[in-house]
Amino acid sequence: MTQHKTAQTMKPATAAKKLGVYLDATPAEFREGVVSRSELNALQADPPEWLRELRRNGPHPRPVVAAKLGVSISGLARGGVTEALTTEQIEALKDENPEWLQKERATQAEVRKEAARIKEKRAEQAAKAADQD
Repeated sequence: MTQHKTAQTMKPATAAKKLGVYLDATPAEFREGVVSRSELNALQADPPEWLRELRRNGPHPRPVVAAKLGVSISGLARGGVTEALTTEQIEALKDENPEWLQKERATQAEVRKEAARIKEKRAEQAAKAADQD
């Protein structure tokens, strides 16, 4: 008895998310098919021109936009940004530096600072527990 291993596939939306690109901006053949794990690996290892162009100029999905602006995805929504943005639009927002962006960046900085504090506290507690054992 031989076992046939089937290729693991994913929906185009999942593949686009893993590639960090906006699905609606990908070529039709990408959106309309399924993507195997080996195809995804090949796209990541040697991206075709369309993928390099999307990563460079966008439009970018919200997680990428949020990361480029230094805010959370929720912060984008609170700021009224609900659509994908191009690199040019992101740079324009950075240059404009509206009040909501300043506020969200400050909030994100506080969240990161608090996360670091908690991590440090837990490390100290783990060290104390290890010393007691």
